[in-house]
Amino acid sequence: MKGLRIVLGGWLLAACFPLFAKEAAPEAADPALEARMVKITSELRCLVCQNQTIADSNASLAVDLRREARALIKQGKSDAEVVDYMTARYGDFVLYRPPVRATTLLLWFGPALMLAGGAAILIIVLRRRSRMAADAFDADDEIADEPGAVDAALASANAGTPGPA
Repeated sequence: MKGLRIVLGGWLLAACFPLFAKEAAPEAADPALEARMVKITSELRCLVCQNQTIADSNASLAVDLRREARALIKQGKSDAEVVDYMTARYGDFVLYRPPVRATTLLLWFGPALMLAGGAAILIIVLRRRSRMAADAFDADDEIADEPGAVDAALASANAGTPGPA
């Protein structure tokens, strides 16, 4: 009984530790500089996570890139210069909104082309089916109305296929 009390007391004490946690202090002493760094890194993709911004990611590369962006801002570089530096170093992939260029045309217009292609295929298939004669389709309603007809149809369809081993 005494051991159970000690274990429960330890669990209760461990559960109270988050109550003493504090908000992480920003690394920069200047809040304006920190806000500018967050704004810039929110527009850049984490190269490790790829679905998070550099500002949101906890990957070590993202931490290094935030530190590098902060250093460039402290040197007096403009937002465009910081983004240009990152783009020159890591390519257009680091940008969440890459520019429209010959190399990124498929990225920008690929989803719309795939949607249009899928719609065209759907229209073609539906038009072909509408031109087919009515006897080309299975009459499922007639088979379902007769007792035992579904089982007979399945048995005749599976007659040539081997059963489970």
